[in-house]
Amino acid sequence: MNDEFGSTAAQSTNAWSVAEDLQYRGEALRWSRHKLQIGLSYEAILPLKATGLAFSIRHGSFCRSKLGGIAVRAIVSTAAILGFTTATCAGELPKASLEKLPASQRVVNNGLEGLKKQQRKFGARVRKSATATKVELPANAVAVTKGPKVPVDDSLTWHGLTLYGQIDVGLTYLSHGAPLSPTAGTGVNYLIARNSNRSYFGVGANGFAGSFIGLKGEQDIVDDFAAIFKLETAFNPQSGLLSDGLGSIVHNNGLPIDRQNSFADSAKAGQAFNVAAYAALRSPTYGTLTYGRQAALTSEAVVAYDPMASASAFSVIGFQGATGGGGDTENRILDNSLKYAVNFGSVRGAVQAQIGSGPNAGPRNAVQAQMGGDYLGLSVDAIFSQINGAISASPLPFPLPNGLPTNIGKGLVAGTISDNTSYMLVAKYATGPFKFFGGYEHIQFANPKTPLSPGDFIAGGYVLGTVANNSFTTDRVLQIFWTGATYAARPDLDLKIAYYHEEQNGYHGAPGSNFNAGRCSNASLTQCSGQLNALSFLMDYKYSKHLDVYSGIMWSQVSNGLASGFLQRSTIDPTVGLRYRF
Repeated sequence: MNDEFGSTAAQSTNAWSVAEDLQYRGEALRWSRHKLQIGLSYEAILPLKATGLAFSIRHGSFCRSKLGGIAVRAIVSTAAILGFTTATCAGELPKASLEKLPASQRVVNNGLEGLKKQQRKFGARVRKSATATKVELPANAVAVTKGPKVPVDDSLTWHGLTLYGQIDVGLTYLSHGAPLSPTAGTGVNYLIARNSNRSYFGVGANGFAGSFIGLKGEQDIVDDFAAIFKLETAFNPQSGLLSDGLGSIVHNNGLPIDRQNSFADSAKAGQAFNVAAYAALRSPTYGTLTYGRQAALTSEAVVAYDPMASASAFSVIGFQGATGGGGDTENRILDNSLKYAVNFGSVRGAVQAQIGSGPNAGPRNAVQAQMGGDYLGLSVDAIFSQINGAISASPLPFPLPNGLPTNIGKGLVAGTISDNTSYMLVAKYATGPFKFFGGYEHIQFANPKTPLSPGDFIAGGYVLGTVANNSFTTDRVLQIFWTGATYAARPDLDLKIAYYHEEQNGYHGAPGSNFNAGRCSNASLTQCSGQLNALSFLMDYKYSKHLDVYSGIMWSQVSNGLASGFLQRSTIDPTVGLRYRF
């Protein structure tokens, strides 16, 4: 009786142990909220006749010992695994073979089949629920959208030093032009000029934005202050030479007008850094103070308020530097100058002064002042300029005067000297994809109070060969108007249109003389009143961040006194090109 009770208790204990072990090992077979409990008795697992195993465990001291318990569990676990393996493989047997399996293994097989059926039912309910369920967002839900791509900084910067530049080259046709120059800043005369005569088709460099290379840097020094510098030089991509307007004039010295190639007076006279060479101290609070060779305030205004952004092939005030130079192009960039600019909210102001190079050199002193501001898309600026000893250079006449030295400086030019006073008012307004521009400048030319002499040095190391200090017995007044608009047709496409007009008074003879300026309105003299008109159109396709493809045309015409000495009166310059920036 005791032995029978003991054997039954041992069977019961081991059966529960096996059931717990199987429940733990079957965790991976459980599905959501569905549990399949398989009751396996001690007698159903141990007699595994299908495997040819038959053994019995007797209740005794071995079973009660710790070592015995471990051994029993190992034997039972092995038997359970074999049982499940047999049952699983039985699912692949024919029905007749399944009927021959022991009853204990048919129980396991039936349990697994039931588990598979419940799995299929549960999967079907999940798919149906996923199809029928509609997710409703709360009323205050905010749609999540991808933000704009952060632009990649691919500038050539190393330790605060940035190398930058651009190359601008294209093809142009001039109905009346002159041969290509290797040194003139634009290569050809896009605007009608005195020596414009024959048609020209070929390279048209720097017509859109110019070619240059530069180096700039910035270094924080104390709170709110940084030291900066900029070195920049322009070059001609068709020749590889530095832009040298005065050099292009020297190339035409003593040549008849119909044999001259293109030339243009310029502040860029072959200097190593012919665009900029300055250092500055900058503060967002206290403004910026710069010293060195830098653009005049009037020149910066021309770039900012010209609808063509000072593009030489499409802008009168871009090709002619007189507007940006306060009367003469050589003053568009000022050497040895101090500039201070500061912003007070939407209001800004600036002053600039050039310290003259001393005796036997020009130009003399210069001063400019600017005041402007922004309001609701409208920008307005007013600039006053006074430049003494301004120089307008041209080729020496044909034939060359006798006795002129030939070995002074970089070359000789003819110079007309004046003291210039100018007032400029510019404005632009932006609304949606449109921008509208307008500007006016009044320039008054007077004889210089301090004349220059032959042999005096001027920009870039060039020398005055002949000098005219008395060309303005009556002050010459030149008025310049311009207007235009740009339209951003697409983010990568800008369309631009502009109109330019110049009006010159008659300034021949002394005031009150019998032959006075007011009665001269033809092309017989350069001092007669005259006009210039120009109309231009430009399409700028921004192919990429670095590359622009442009196409445009400008028509220009002179009349009366402004046409005096010209071989032709008008020209057109359809131009296409590429501008690459880095």
